[in-house]
Amino acid sequence: MDMDKFSSNMKVADLVEANYRLLGVLARLGIDGCFGERTVADVCEQSGLDPDTVILLCEVYSTPGFRPSMEVLRHAHVGDVLRYLHQSHDYYLSQAIVEIEESIEWLLSPCSARQQQVVWNFFRGYKTELKNHFGFEEQEVIPYVQGLIIGQRREGFSIDRFEENHSNIDEKLSDFKNLVMKSLPDACDRRARMTLLFSVFALQEDLKCHTYIEDNILVPMVRLLENPGRAHDRAVADAEPAFERMELSEREKEILVSVARGLINKEIADLHHISVNTVITHRKNITRKTGIKTVPGLTVYAILNNLIDINSIE
Repeated sequence: MDMDKFSSNMKVADLVEANYRLLGVLARLGIDGCFGERTVADVCEQSGLDPDTVILLCEVYSTPGFRPSMEVLRHAHVGDVLRYLHQSHDYYLSQAIVEIEESIEWLLSPCSARQQQVVWNFFRGYKTELKNHFGFEEQEVIPYVQGLIIGQRREGFSIDRFEENHSNIDEKLSDFKNLVMKSLPDACDRRARMTLLFSVFALQEDLKCHTYIEDNILVPMVRLLENPGRAHDRAVADAEPAFERMELSEREKEILVSVARGLINKEIADLHHISVNTVITHRKNITRKTGIKTVPGLTVYAILNNLIDINSIE
């Protein structure tokens, strides 16, 4: 397995020395901090993990722009990826969010009751969104993939549905970070502000990696499980630029057509009976997959790909 930076023959201590953030990744996989002179392969054997899959996850956290080949994904263990995602959900909600809440309590102590209420309402709203986001994955996606692993496919569900419901969990956290930096009064304790910001930045970076793993590791691996015959075609396409080989889902095509017809997000949401946030997520995915950012450019893309007739555009 050709990895960019790490290998399963590395000592775990050297792996962590290269990037201390991997301590958290390994902990979520059940590998604790007592490594001795053991290699990644050694600790993985003890923990019942595939070492190359563990290295794959570590590369995401350590190598900017890392993108696994389809050859790598075909040989990775989707069960270990699910294990990481499940344990990450628990970590975010029972540890990372709790630590942030403790810091908020400390930071807001000199603020007025109204200021405290506004900040808490905003953060608790984010926490609810995060719970709902992870809840869908725990109740729908993970059981579905576990069924595929043992040859049982649930009718009426596919990984495309996961992509359609995969909302952005970073935007509101970024807004909260800016509120802490720019909008809270000077009377707030400086140490408390810095402690909170360190925690929020760390969570934000971790969530980005988490989302990347879902979108660029889990999703293509599950597509191979759903349709093994596509493996060869995707391997050949692996040398192409990402935006040229990423197919739009049917819902994304519908959203793209609406964008090309000049509808704004609220109108698109009403037309398709979805939330504005979901529309925004679809539009980001469309841009990511097509490499096109402007509405005129997306309109041309839709016309050239026969998604819309030029005469239907005002």
